[in-house]
Amino acid sequence: MNYSNVPSICPYCGCGCSFFLQVLDGELVGILPNKSQEISKGQLCIKGWHANDFITHKERLAKPLVRKNGELVESTWDEALSIIASKLKEHAPDSVATLSSAKVSNEENYLMQKFTRLVLRTNNVDHCARLCHASTVVGLNKSFGSGAMTNSIPELENCKCMFVIGSNTTEQHPMIAHYMMMAKEKGAKLILADPRSIPWSHFSDIHMRQRPGTDVALLNGMMNVIISEGIEDKKFIEERTEDYDALKEMVGKYPPDQVEKITGIPKEQIIEAARMYAKSEVAAIFYSMGITQHTTGVDNVVSCANLAMITGNIGKVGAGVNALRGQNNVQGSCDCGALPNVYSGYQAVTDEANRKKFEDAWHTTGLPANPGLTVTEILGSAAKGGIKALYIMGENPMVSDPDIKHVKESLEKLDFLAVQDIFLTETARLAHVVLPAVTFAEKDGTYTTTDRRVQLARKAIEPIGESKPDWEIISLLAKKMGSNEFNYGSPADIMDEMARITPIYGGISYDRLKVNGLQWPCPTKEHPGTPILHKEKFSRGKGKFWAIEFKEPAELPDAEYPFILTTGRTIFHYHTGTMSRRVDILNKEVPTGYLEINPADAARLGISEGSKVVVSTRRGEIEIDAKVTERVKEGVVFVPFHFAECAANMLTNTAIDPQAKIPEFKACACKVVKANSGSCCQ
Repeated sequence: MNYSNVPSICPYCGCGCSFFLQVLDGELVGILPNKSQEISKGQLCIKGWHANDFITHKERLAKPLVRKNGELVESTWDEALSIIASKLKEHAPDSVATLSSAKVSNEENYLMQKFTRLVLRTNNVDHCARLCHASTVVGLNKSFGSGAMTNSIPELENCKCMFVIGSNTTEQHPMIAHYMMMAKEKGAKLILADPRSIPWSHFSDIHMRQRPGTDVALLNGMMNVIISEGIEDKKFIEERTEDYDALKEMVGKYPPDQVEKITGIPKEQIIEAARMYAKSEVAAIFYSMGITQHTTGVDNVVSCANLAMITGNIGKVGAGVNALRGQNNVQGSCDCGALPNVYSGYQAVTDEANRKKFEDAWHTTGLPANPGLTVTEILGSAAKGGIKALYIMGENPMVSDPDIKHVKESLEKLDFLAVQDIFLTETARLAHVVLPAVTFAEKDGTYTTTDRRVQLARKAIEPIGESKPDWEIISLLAKKMGSNEFNYGSPADIMDEMARITPIYGGISYDRLKVNGLQWPCPTKEHPGTPILHKEKFSRGKGKFWAIEFKEPAELPDAEYPFILTTGRTIFHYHTGTMSRRVDILNKEVPTGYLEINPADAARLGISEGSKVVVSTRRGEIEIDAKVTERVKEGVVFVPFHFAECAANMLTNTAIDPQAKIPEFKACACKVVKANSGSCCQ
């Protein structure tokens, strides 16, 4: 027998937990946690323990599929790639687009944006970060000069005060929650701002239950208290920031009694939370999609940055503004340039010097100078006949994007759709060509955690059937389309190329990525990496305050749609369910979706536990089981977004943040009625 333990990285959330894939005679047989890695230290959440289960699932795509006579049928790689190449060539650059993926490696995201810009001659490339943390990239860059988590996961146990807003951390990022719980056990204070009662509620010193979409008002109210009581960090503000006076004047309009009227939070809680945060020796802010997925997502992020800066909680151990990224490589896919306005390392495509740099590296001229379309803009353009051909790698917009009815109409209007994935997803079923990709276990590659840690995962088993790594597929397609710039022997070669032209990754190479990886910025081969950002100065020089006024969500309850709908995750499933819903033990825990509704609202509507209800918005409706619970306040309902058969995103709003172009998933108006039958209403 031939047995081996192959080092790898969990393919679920952004924590970046490490484990060994156990391989016996070429077969994947189990998971063994890695005790040497400083993030997971031999521990895993329930999804991590079963991260191998979906890899050999019977529904894995094993051969290319081509649509003939309306049906997807098995094909050869040569035929499938030839069709894609031919169809993409038929259309002008401005009418084609690609979607990259937060599930694939850094190298593959780099190649997808290179393929889009060099071969297709367009900047129309984006990925699902647009739907989760685009607000972080824009907002923290505005305030600090860098759109990433400021601190590191292991140091979080040193926090003295933790302010969690818009993050159900124990379910979204269990290992980060583990470090936060260690801090709590050492005496740290925990402030929670969340409309729902979540596991953190039981451990919090203060739980502020704001009306969804009122986060800016809450944060302004806390700053009002801090400034009016003179407990701001005057020295830090004077030496390291700018434009403070404008902020001070603006937050003066948000006294706690006024904020109580907006948010529904008692003013006494706002005052107590402000004092607790400001007076702590070291305080950290933690947030996720609960504040980013709004039409005011950037405003929410900037307001968090404002709060951290007025108290001097930037650039030191256990502090910072910690954006918790949702997918295993959503940080890396942004870093590697899978965005319409920047190359790898956030180098703007509009800058002539940057274009010249990438033209020289890629042996070309005339790279497109104008920013491309975002995810939401790509689908909107497709609906109007602008985008005619779309190539999707590892994304499933038929579950992940808002207003799924509109998404379907947009995809069906395309002249050509190609999808590259590991399963026949809801999106892949609409494609003209489907290419079988491999999982993380069947290829080498690097992934970047939420705390900017670049880590290496090794190939453990051979590809299932005829599936191929995404980097190989992109390279083959580029060659089909006439390019000579995709001749790579391995993913390590791709990383070496990216490092040469990407300053924040400049010192990263496969031979340097040991057990705990390296955190960017890592500009040279001698640099040890950067665990904490903005220690001596901000990336932009001085931190910038922005005076942010509160704005209501795009859609408020009314007589016809009296509830506020908000969405989120459960610990047992993951995003569109492509992986987790093919794991039996996770399905047994939560087999399908549900609607959380307050007992008072349920009683008024004649709804009991387990009742079938119809939830509708101005965009669509779903039928779903009711869960009667105090977890939500009166007037608010909650639906997890993992389940295609009762998809929350049939209901959500396409209204977007004007800066980050992120949709408002977390607040829209809906109505709930008791269902008359057990049939699905989609």
